[in-house]
Amino acid sequence: MEAVKVINHTKDEISFEKILVIGLGQLGLPVAKYVKEKGFDVYGYDNNERAMDNAEKQYGIKKIDNFSDIDVFIVCISTHREDDISSPQIDGLMAITRKIAKEAMNGKLVSIESTVPRGTTRKMFEILEHRFHVVHAPHRWYALEEDLHGVNQLRVIGGVCDCCLRTGIRFYDGVEHADEKENLGYYRGNKSYKSLGIPMYSVSTVELAELSKIVENADRYLQIAFAEDLYMFCKANGISFAELRDAVNTKWNVNILEPRDGIGGHCIPKDTRMFLESSEIKSKILISAQDVDKDYRKYIERMVKDVNQINH
Repeated sequence: MEAVKVINHTKDEISFEKILVIGLGQLGLPVAKYVKEKGFDVYGYDNNERAMDNAEKQYGIKKIDNFSDIDVFIVCISTHREDDISSPQIDGLMAITRKIAKEAMNGKLVSIESTVPRGTTRKMFEILEHRFHVVHAPHRWYALEEDLHGVNQLRVIGGVCDCCLRTGIRFYDGVEHADEKENLGYYRGNKSYKSLGIPMYSVSTVELAELSKIVENADRYLQIAFAEDLYMFCKANGISFAELRDAVNTKWNVNILEPRDGIGGHCIPKDTRMFLESSEIKSKILISAQDVDKDYRKYIERMVKDVNQINH
């Protein structure tokens, strides 16, 4: 049996020429377009053949099936179940990791931009047999405000080890820096490499990077749930929610949101569940927020039903 070659993690000299974006959906396609705009040789891979065809025809993202000649893998695979977008699952992520391990050359950079449960990146590193530089750089891209919150906004990054983090920083931000612990946080070194030009905020462990993303969305879940709770309170007590909200939001550090149809989408509910499942000690406030959202949805359904009955 051939021995596994483990990369020398004291060296991180890696060229960034051929970039592969894996997953060409709502997140991956904008990422691939951005990487192409920065002048890299960009390829795309997706299990959906139509997604690859569209990326090639519309944006010149070349299709590829074999991973043997790729320098950087940017993984943008969905981490929710197809039949339940609020339920997290990483089966597809693990499958693509095994394909990278089988076909790619040692020492390349693998960056996971997909939102993942705590501990997932190290599991991928194990599947990759410690032969690749692995980082987690969760996206903050927002489809409804892409001009303001696009691919190139400030991002958190964590590496499985120090050299993985250095390599990831070089690729994203082009920064060359000393190997010192105080360099965690914003990197302010000399930008001496061709890069994506994305400002990065580094953390000391890859688990912190994983948690940063799901905590961001869990916090958003709480904000929306409070707005829902306040809305139902106002309705029960004959108070104008809109007027109360406008009044309270005049304070500089308050921003009560506007509740709509319940907490939906394929990110916030799923990521909140990821956070709840990341520890045996469950967040009581998030569990209560989930209950509020369920009550609010029932309340909205009753309101709609009553209005329809009046109209008919």
